[in-house]
Amino acid sequence: MKFSIGFATLLLLVSSTAGTASNAQNTDQLQKRLTDQYTLSKITADRSDLVTAGVVIVLQKDGLVMYSTDTGVPPLNIYRDGHLQISNGSVFRGLGGMMMHAPGSAPTSGIPQRKFVTGEKFWVTAITIQQDGVVFSVYSDPFNDVRYYGLLKFPFPKNSIPPADDLQRTIAEVLSIQPADNSGGGAQQGDAAPPAQAAAPPPPAAPPAPMPDIAPPPPPADAPPPTIALGQTKDQVTAAFGQPVKMAKLGTKEIYYYADMKVTFTNGKVSNVE
Repeated sequence: MKFSIGFATLLLLVSSTAGTASNAQNTDQLQKRLTDQYTLSKITADRSDLVTAGVVIVLQKDGLVMYSTDTGVPPLNIYRDGHLQISNGSVFRGLGGMMMHAPGSAPTSGIPQRKFVTGEKFWVTAITIQQDGVVFSVYSDPFNDVRYYGLLKFPFPKNSIPPADDLQRTIAEVLSIQPADNSGGGAQQGDAAPPAQAAAPPPPAAPPAPMPDIAPPPPPADAPPPTIALGQTKDQVTAAFGQPVKMAKLGTKEIYYYADMKVTFTNGKVSNVE
């Protein structure tokens, strides 16, 4: 009888260890799949500005609440039954030690906040897998010189990780990725080249022109370096500096990223240079 009890205990321990290892593997795979799809943006330590731009996210549901980045704790939004709901409390851990206030402990009426609606755009700065769901950290462009941030949670059914395809379909109900701007004129891969036409015979070579009796004028002096000023258009900027390394568009604003410069356009004209 003692042998039977001991053997059963051993089987239980082996089964528990195997289940834990399997959950960890599923979590790692899901984390990689999501971060591969939603390329993360990097922000400064004080959350005041964007350092590296990832994908631009387009909101597909009304009612995503974000607080000013000056607020110490971001709000937690939860997606359930096709709707976004702001959490009234509940503790949240896992993003650099951030925690939601306990229910009823922190009124939100005095907190600078903004409710985002369908079609508005922002960035993803972190994706965290929890036991009962996946949490996206989101961050906005400035609105009247104020940036906002928040958390968006997609709970797992029955607190277990669902198939990745099912979870991604649920996330896509709320978050979509803005396609990259391919307006630079480059040909897409796989485009067929037009058939070559028979070349016309070259015209007879013209006789060489006689050498001039006077020396040609000296070449012009080196042109001054290009400059940029507030109010310039995108065409003026690209004519002076060329095409940017990367572009991002948020509402009426567009950001051109160069190797050592970031130019912000508002309604098509330069509004900020960093």
